[in-house]
Amino acid sequence: MHRARKATAIGILAVAAACQRPDGAGPIPIAQVRITPPRIALAVGDSLQIHAEVRDARGTLVHPDLQWWTSDTIVARVGPGGVLVGKRSGAALVNATIAEVTGRADVTVAPAILVGAGDIADCASTGDEATAALLAAFSGVVFTAGDNVYESGTPEAFVQCYDPSWGRWKGRTRPVPGNHEYLTPGAAGYFAYFGANAGDPARGYYSYDRAPWHIVALNSSVDLRAGSPQEQWLRADLAAHPTACTLAYWHFPRFSSGFQGNIPELEPIWQALYEAGADVIVVGHDHDYERFAPQSPAGLPDSGRGIRQFVVGTGGKSLLPFTAIAANSEVRNNTTYGVLLLKLYAGHYEWEFVPAQPDGFTDAGSDPCH
Repeated sequence: MHRARKATAIGILAVAAACQRPDGAGPIPIAQVRITPPRIALAVGDSLQIHAEVRDARGTLVHPDLQWWTSDTIVARVGPGGVLVGKRSGAALVNATIAEVTGRADVTVAPAILVGAGDIADCASTGDEATAALLAAFSGVVFTAGDNVYESGTPEAFVQCYDPSWGRWKGRTRPVPGNHEYLTPGAAGYFAYFGANAGDPARGYYSYDRAPWHIVALNSSVDLRAGSPQEQWLRADLAAHPTACTLAYWHFPRFSSGFQGNIPELEPIWQALYEAGADVIVVGHDHDYERFAPQSPAGLPDSGRGIRQFVVGTGGKSLLPFTAIAANSEVRNNTTYGVLLLKLYAGHYEWEFVPAQPDGFTDAGSDPCH
């Protein structure tokens, strides 16, 4: 029997006013306004519905009309119903005010947003509900880095275990398959569930553009050798999209300090990306988070042309220990479910690991494109 799903709430107390009703007369004053999500990332031109929870001095939830506004209308604007729209790259505050009590949330607007993880849903775990709740704070593309649903990617598992959590964002998800999807012949359950967003079922790899970036979604469960159809397609696709900034994602890691370790079979794919000047690779498979320094396909440090790889197998299934620490590994964590948020700009990118639990592990930084 499918387990009951738990809702995960996120939010912050923005302002608490110490107001009391004089002599028990008059209306009970507003005590607090809390905006959810509390920290938002929007792509330029995207919109996001945000909400405000309002409580009076007794702690009772009330539903007054709110005044919505942003600190910088050039960066973001908000309508009367709390629909926030990204206008131009930058940072701002979104505010909701009633009776001189204001709730606030931080807003970042970037040309493009990618957010996601791998190794996600299992009916025996609640981790995927926790990570799915994080996605409400971000617009843009939701990526998956494979092993979307356990144990074998059947149609029933997608409906019962993936759809109630990450399925909420299915319409804007651009997935890749993992090895568990292929435990169902031809990954039929995966391709049926995601439809056109998963690409041609005969291949399982595709590409798309977001603002100034070219994005490549690959299938690490089919032939990866030099000269294979996928490797030849990748080289042709990269040649046809000579953008300044390129990101690729798939399931199996070329480099990893986790249980699965380094997988040399990925080197031809890395080589094609490296020769084309790609900047970022995101993978899953090992159930942990790991950030590597820029390196060559052979695993040599390369600050000039090297590709930065992130392992983000933290989508909710489980977390597993590290084994031998791989060369060039900079940051590691195996105690925190979460998602990788990527803000993509013309000429550079910013990353942040967003934890599912309050005050959990996080990691953030930025790099220029090659």
